Amino acid sequence: MLLRKILVTATAAAAILVPATAATAAPTPAPDRAATTSTTATSGVGASAANPVIVVGGLSGVAIAYEPLAARLRGDGHRVSIYQLPGLGLGDIAASARSFSGYVTQVRAATGAARVDLVAHSEGGLVSRYYLKNLGGTGSVGRLITLGSPHYGTYVADIATFLGLGDCIGIVACQQMTIGSAFLDDLNAGDDTPGAVRYTTIRTLQDELVRPTQHATLADGAVNALVQTWCPVRIVGHLGLVLDGTTYTMVQDALADRAITPNCFAV
Repeated sequence: MLLRKILVTATAAAAILVPATAATAAPTPAPDRAATTSTTATSGVGASAANPVIVVGGLSGVAIAYEPLAARLRGDGHRVSIYQLPGLGLGDIAASARSFSGYVTQVRAATGAARVDLVAHSEGGLVSRYYLKNLGGTGSVGRLITLGSPHYGTYVADIATFLGLGDCIGIVACQQMTIGSAFLDDLNAGDDTPGAVRYTTIRTLQDELVRPTQHATLADGAVNALVQTWCPVRIVGHLGLVLDGTTYTMVQDALADRAITPNCFAV
């Protein structure tokens, strides 16, 4: 039963995270469309005054699963694109970050923006951080907001080994998200928050995929926000961070450089 629960949880995660090869960002406002690659849409009065927002997906999913979050952002006047990780995010995180670097360049060229803001879910936060730290991305990003990203690893990634199924069943990204992996040791060496980027992490106590949940935080001046600090009875799971209204109000604050003051009753 435990193995079945793990597999069901992994399948659920696949429904909300993003596969991806880089796609060309639309240079003009256009209706959103689901795709096997990234999608871009623009709307909102005065949206051009703010940085475009890229929603960066995580391990194994489809772009359409991030549409509710993208729709909220568009409703607030942001220019929004969704980036799907290459190969469903199952492969090397550094390789995903290199592809993401090209995508950021495309979005900046298409919108004329000097910088973009990143709202990254789960593995997408690690892809974003690798881009910022190792691929010269700090000059192209104004804000990074991560939602349930295992910055310091998760013991959930070790469960397959515990059950005798092999090291993450051979999934490279899973191996890299294991606590104490060589990838994370390198990523977390030195400054957690390089450059002039504003870093915000958002996490929840009910995150079933990032354990311990404290590993979803960053040091060196990042704003680390726990949903239940303000809203102790709010129940938000790992996937719920993308859909939850209270969490979205925290994203709104971070994008506006405001102190985090969530609306505990938002839907």
